[in-house]
Amino acid sequence: MLAPQRHERLLTMLRADGAVRITDAALALDVSDMTVRRDLAEMAEQGLVRKVHGGAVLPHATTHEPGFEAKRTHSVGEKEAIARAALPLVAPDSAIALSAGTTTSILAGLVAADASLRPLTVVTNSLPVAEILHATGDGQIETILTGGTRTPSDALVGPVAERTLATLHVDVAFVGAHGVGADAGLTTPNIVEGATNAALIAGAGRTVALADHTKWEETGLSRFADLRDVDVLVTDDGLEPEAQAAARDLVGELVVAAVAPSTTETETETGESA
Repeated sequence: MLAPQRHERLLTMLRADGAVRITDAALALDVSDMTVRRDLAEMAEQGLVRKVHGGAVLPHATTHEPGFEAKRTHSVGEKEAIARAALPLVAPDSAIALSAGTTTSILAGLVAADASLRPLTVVTNSLPVAEILHATGDGQIETILTGGTRTPSDALVGPVAERTLATLHVDVAFVGAHGVGADAGLTTPNIVEGATNAALIAGAGRTVALADHTKWEETGLSRFADLRDVDVLVTDDGLEPEAQAAARDLVGELVVAAVAPSTTETETETGESA
């Protein structure tokens, strides 16, 4: 099927349902997710669709950023695999930052359960992350909450959070993102949250981005980091080889976590440092 034919099929699906998911479209058209992403990107440039997380809507449709509870049910296996693969990057006697997000909250749970990572200082602008760490009752975990204005995704953002982060330095910042792209970098739909994420990264010795394969080539309104500024990108093996190659060329190190029941196996691939 030629690209114009796929575009017409996608428009038919959109007109029928008002929205289309990348995974559903790939099955219906018998093509890869990456092909559908490219098609939707081209159609978006022509003003035919508007890209949203996981798919596209008609240009006149309205969308909103899902809250934390809604997002935590998406790509659960992938997020858990990514968090397990990122855990070895946390070292005792260090200070780390955890941005808001569902994958970072899973990582927080793994950190809380691992007594070998004590003592540890954690800076976060995530209310769920702070609650997870506080619930341990462990005095060897020092949790610093930035303060700020609360978003629907339970992030604390804005000038208060940014001023706090400007006074701090951490060894490693673990950040999530709404979208990740070779050109767009790390993005979020919330401009204020984007500025807070940028401040969190600015105070870190290393940046580790956590993003499952569904985030690839999704683009939020606010760009808060370039992929060349990312020291380690941790994703899952659902990311297609073409996208892995593009990421490997930009980030310092690509870690691909295998998503399978009862396994923590990961594959690490190292690319050229930016």
